[in-house]
Amino acid sequence: MAIQKFFRAAAAAALLTVAAYAVSADFRAGHPDTYTVKRGDTLWDIAGQFLKRPWLWPEIWQANPQIRNPHLIYPGDVISLAYLDRVAMQPGPRTDAPIGGVPLSQVEPFLKNLRVVDSVEGMPYVVGLEEDRLRSTGGQVAYIKGLANPQPGQRYAIVRPTVRYGRIDRTQCCDIFTKADLDFRGHRIAGTNLEPVSGVDPMWASLLVPRKESEILGYELMQQGAGTISRGLVSGIQAATLVLDGNGREIRVGDRVIPVEPRPYDLQFFPHPPKTQVEYGRARVLAVADMLTTGGPRDVVALSVGARDGVDNGTVFSSWRVGSFAADRVAKGADRDPDTVARADRVRLPDEYASHLMVFRTFDKVSYALVMEGIRPTRVGYELKHPDAPY
Repeated sequence: MAIQKFFRAAAAAALLTVAAYAVSADFRAGHPDTYTVKRGDTLWDIAGQFLKRPWLWPEIWQANPQIRNPHLIYPGDVISLAYLDRVAMQPGPRTDAPIGGVPLSQVEPFLKNLRVVDSVEGMPYVVGLEEDRLRSTGGQVAYIKGLANPQPGQRYAIVRPTVRYGRIDRTQCCDIFTKADLDFRGHRIAGTNLEPVSGVDPMWASLLVPRKESEILGYELMQQGAGTISRGLVSGIQAATLVLDGNGREIRVGDRVIPVEPRPYDLQFFPHPPKTQVEYGRARVLAVADMLTTGGPRDVVALSVGARDGVDNGTVFSSWRVGSFAADRVAKGADRDPDTVARADRVRLPDEYASHLMVFRTFDKVSYALVMEGIRPTRVGYELKHPDAPY
């Protein structure tokens, strides 16, 4: 499958040392003199024929003004590298559709219908279910409070607030990221502490180390299903009637209701490195969808960066296990309890590469990415770096 070739090259590229992110693309040794575009190719596949770092495919096209639109090359086009290592494209027949990036059809089966909002307060919600059930499913009815003038035939999605993501910005060391499970009202479950994302207890760290600010990154909503309004607010009835579709999860009181998005995902993705460099410690894996702490290829992960950080759909990151601070038992004594060794006397070990991720859905402060390929599992708290980062 094209996407597998796509990221096999990416995993190897993670081991390459680069002087700077804006460096010109390096051609592979022994690259072919010409390449004829085939049906089913993607721009990444073609760049992988020529480049050591195929996510830099735009450099091939940008260096050659005769290619007016790099997103519109067609099966049959002949790409040549034979003349001064410059690309010259000979147009081929235009009988097929142009090729593009990674098509949605190759990744859609693995995506989770998740989104992030700044607040859940004031959103319409399920106030009751047919026959006062505790749970309802397809073909049954849910009653919705808070819709403004609902009309029969209108379509709505039913979403459930699941997690609240937060960040504590400290003046020393690194940021602390937290997540908290939510109850049916969208409130943090009573009696539970904030769960640390980065391996540092947020309560003690924020007390002992000064912080500049803390903020809520957003509330995660997981789509449970969808339905159609069959009856609005009539004859003094205070809740609209929503008939549930038959292909969703169980619905419960407290689930929120939002308009159905006609197209939640891009039709294709054009992988590229991050447009801006994020400060170390600010970009982390917040969660693994439908998992506890660990994910592998084709799993969805939530990231602590979004549109405000320059992230957009198609952005490629590498994920890294943050290096430990190991107690030096040789220098400090083999019999000494490692827990009693001060941080200043510990040895900072290198970060360890885990995987490559591609962002497929972006919100202001949080984004979602698909784990494409890696050499070890991707875990909550892992650091995000440029896909070419050597360490």
